[in-house]
Amino acid sequence: MQPAGSASRLAVLVAVVALASSAACCRAQLASNYYAGKCGNASVEAVIQSAVQARLVWDKRMVAGLLHMLFHDCFVQGCDASLLLDGPNTEKTAPQNSGIFGYDFIDDIKSDLEAACPGVVSCADIIIAATRDAIALCGGPSYAVTLGRRDGMSSVSWMAGDLPSPHVDIPTAIGMFAKKGFNSFEMATLMGAHTVGVTHCSVIEDRLYNFNGTGKADPSMDPTYAWVLTTYACPKGQTFDNIVYLDDPSSILIFDRSYFNQIKSRRGVLPVDQALGIDPATSWMVEFFATTDFFPAMFAHSITKMAALEVKTGTAGEIRRNCRFTN
Repeated sequence: MQPAGSASRLAVLVAVVALASSAACCRAQLASNYYAGKCGNASVEAVIQSAVQARLVWDKRMVAGLLHMLFHDCFVQGCDASLLLDGPNTEKTAPQNSGIFGYDFIDDIKSDLEAACPGVVSCADIIIAATRDAIALCGGPSYAVTLGRRDGMSSVSWMAGDLPSPHVDIPTAIGMFAKKGFNSFEMATLMGAHTVGVTHCSVIEDRLYNFNGTGKADPSMDPTYAWVLTTYACPKGQTFDNIVYLDDPSSILIFDRSYFNQIKSRRGVLPVDQALGIDPATSWMVEFFATTDFFPAMFAHSITKMAALEVKTGTAGEIRRNCRFTN
């Protein structure tokens, strides 16, 4: 076993190497100033940022919706807004995507941009830029995004099987991320997005009331926290499928490292959250992020890498006029 100090130094080295090794990954045809001069007198990024600021004033939960949307879009067929397409048997209809919200918000931004410069800005780029702005406005890192993605023209529900579930074990999750080009450290970093995350009682019902058929709560969860959830958030017989925040109540919808401290305190809400702090392959990462200031920089790197996953550029795909339908 490595001494704690040695493990911490190793983690710093891993973080630095990870940042350097993929700084230019998959972004050859994307550009930071891609829309400069292409939208008349309007600044595309200013239009998006203004819309995000206005929405967060009355709906701060949108930061969670956008992050959830970005991940579920990019992890399936790349960042091409295929998740936004309506229709039978599209990704949107898959059970894995039943909790996604914010489609209306993307529609609103798209309408604003279509009014300023029709057929110019892709729905895929809107997701990426809006998520970046929401993260920064909720206390997270500010980072540059490259734009120029084009929208996909197909969407099939079965492909959502590529998405890791809230109940996935850590070795399986590491394998799923590896297939997309992410190492386990980047995976743990991206899971830190749960600092502003939300779920529903139905997702964690078994963990609270009948873990592995025992009729009891998951023993890996702090008993006091389990009592709080079953008493107030998810009582038996509730009429509605209540929302449960994935972070500490004092830090919900604030983008910080408190999610990792929650896991250390055995208060991870989703099974995969707590598993991150139990599995030897990732438990040291939880400790590292909970006790250092590396999380913002590593998250900026990892989400930027995610945003460049299997993008369509050049003549691939199209620029949709309506994010819900192909042209």
